Amino acid sequence: MTANVVDRPVPAAAGRTTGFRAVVRRVRQDRWAVAAAVVIAVFVVVAIGAPLIAAVTGQDPYGYNVDALNDFGAPRGAAGGVSAEHWFGVEPLTGRDLFAIVTYGARTSLGIGLAATVLSIVIGVLVGVTTGFLGGWYDRVLSRVVDVIFGFPSLVFMIALTAVVPTSFPKPVLVVLVIGFFGWPAVARVVRGQTLSLVSRNYVVASTAMGAGRWHVIRKQLLPNLAATITVYATISIPSMIGAEAALSFLAVGVNPPTPSWGRSIGDAIGWVQTDPMYLVFPGAALFLITLAFNVLGDALRDALDPRGSDR
Repeated sequence: MTANVVDRPVPAAAGRTTGFRAVVRRVRQDRWAVAAAVVIAVFVVVAIGAPLIAAVTGQDPYGYNVDALNDFGAPRGAAGGVSAEHWFGVEPLTGRDLFAIVTYGARTSLGIGLAATVLSIVIGVLVGVTTGFLGGWYDRVLSRVVDVIFGFPSLVFMIALTAVVPTSFPKPVLVVLVIGFFGWPAVARVVRGQTLSLVSRNYVVASTAMGAGRWHVIRKQLLPNLAATITVYATISIPSMIGAEAALSFLAVGVNPPTPSWGRSIGDAIGWVQTDPMYLVFPGAALFLITLAFNVLGDALRDALDPRGSDR
């Protein structure tokens, strides 16, 4: 009787309210986590309001400004053409406003990164929780599938697939599908391990013995107890997804030009580092800051959601 009381799950309303407040309190006590959350919020606002923000300077990421270039195609003036008109300078050869490119690039990087993360989390959680709970041949088959995908050269496949797919297919959607597909096995493996530790709990065994259906147990008993793990893993996965999109764009197999992308801007800037290093600084700094912010916030959430770390 004592064991049943101990293992009985906390009522949804009270448990979620108390747990959420405790997590928020712990995260707010971490100054680095608060700073990371502010950075993420700023980038989200920039991505959503990119047209309005870029309009402040009177520029757009698709307008060519050849007057801002010298005879060699390099930006006129110091620091890559930074001026009151072009806050981050201009892009070599085209003269496109770099501030507008970085601003609109936040839409590409964050949009693809978040969409790919959602796709990988949904597939990974579905596969992980069902394999851990159902077991048997279903678990064995999908576990081997996960092992195969883990051993597959994902970057080579991404490059090959994005290069052979017809140009009529939307490239952002293709990038999301490819990155998300190769991201779910890691999620599935983590969720499966957590599920295996939950299925032996008394309240799960009791629910099954009392005739509760499999999907009822998964929805009411397993998923609520996996929410913390899923939240932390999703937060930590976002920077890797953003980095994957940047890598594909860097290799010229990501989104089609002239769509602004931090990765492609960094790739184009490599050839201009010696003559125009500022072209590399701003998109590189944006990519660095957003990935660092998500990693710091993910670590803080992991510590806040870990009961063993409540005293730290």
